[in-house]
Amino acid sequence: MLGYVRALKAIDEALRVAIPSLERLADVLGLARSRRISRSGHIGTYSYTVHGAGCRFVGDSGTEVDVDFAADGSEVFDLWRLRWYGLSLPEPLDVTDQDLRSAVRSLQPLLTEVRPGWFSVAN
Repeated sequence: MLGYVRALKAIDEALRVAIPSLERLADVLGLARSRRISRSGHIGTYSYTVHGAGCRFVGDSGTEVDVDFAADGSEVFDLWRLRWYGLSLPEPLDVTDQDLRSAVRSLQPLLTEVRPGWFSVAN
């Protein structure tokens, strides 16, 4: 769980270095929609694929971080995205929904439930 949060922060930092005009990670969607960047490609050390309301990032090690963006641009994720992250780790981690829910609850107030089953990192 904390690994996902750290990976998301590392992606944000790497993209801000690669694209200095990026104010927040959600701006990747606008750049892709306005065709200033491709819907998929590489930025820094990450490959990315823009989808619907979010983006999937894959690091050099193959670790995947899939994130959606709320209307206000905040990063949101659900248990499915957390599970996929765990399975993509160099040493895969497969946990149950119950274990993920317990982990999310244990990380409050760092994580907040923004709508049923969807979470965000508190600012």
